[in-house]
Amino acid sequence: MLILAIDTALDACAAAVLDTETGKLIAQESQAMKRGHAEALMPLIGRVMGASGVAFKGLGRIAVTAGPGSFTGLRVGLSAARGIALAANIPAVGVSTLAAYAAPIVSQNAEHPVVSAIDARHDHVYLQVVSGNGSALVRPRVAPIAEALNTWQFGAPHLVGNAAGMVAERWPEHAVAPFKVDAQPAPDISWVGWLGAAVSPDTAPARPFYLRAPDVKPPKAQLAGGVPPVSP
Repeated sequence: MLILAIDTALDACAAAVLDTETGKLIAQESQAMKRGHAEALMPLIGRVMGASGVAFKGLGRIAVTAGPGSFTGLRVGLSAARGIALAANIPAVGVSTLAAYAAPIVSQNAEHPVVSAIDARHDHVYLQVVSGNGSALVRPRVAPIAEALNTWQFGAPHLVGNAAGMVAERWPEHAVAPFKVDAQPAPDISWVGWLGAAVSPDTAPARPFYLRAPDVKPPKAQLAGGVPPVSP
């Protein structure tokens, strides 16, 4: 199956075409960025599809990071994935960003627990912990960094994610040290594709996986159905 993988959840804009039969990426491109995903994504997808030589209707499905991550970035990637899927009459599936971080480590039959940590700001992280074989130890949640620091109780962890370095810097002195720290700004786009191949469109729709509500709220006047006052 040919899969178009898309990731705009965090600090990268990335796309790739994965051929699951050969186990190889036919084409890929990733640009580091904190903002500007909306302007960069469609031209980037166009270049990747052109380099792959595959038509959109030749794809088996589209896999896209569904969160957690940047609210703006997630909407950009999900909108593109769903729009292309609709036009090409193929399914689109959503992939957890936390799972995409952990997947390449788990695939190596890891002996250490894998702690995926994404910066959620305000001294919190999006957190998930799995054992070396991928079984859940801590399910995806928003947690204070203190909770992430307590994951040493599962054993020397492999820390991964854009908040892995932040967690490692505050690691308790009395705790067993992390086995490894991979502070990656975004997950490997190839693993977005592989996870997308493994899930069902019925159980993993391309919908936002936020874990918490947006920080920004509309003005009270709008919430009440009124109109904000206009300055003279």
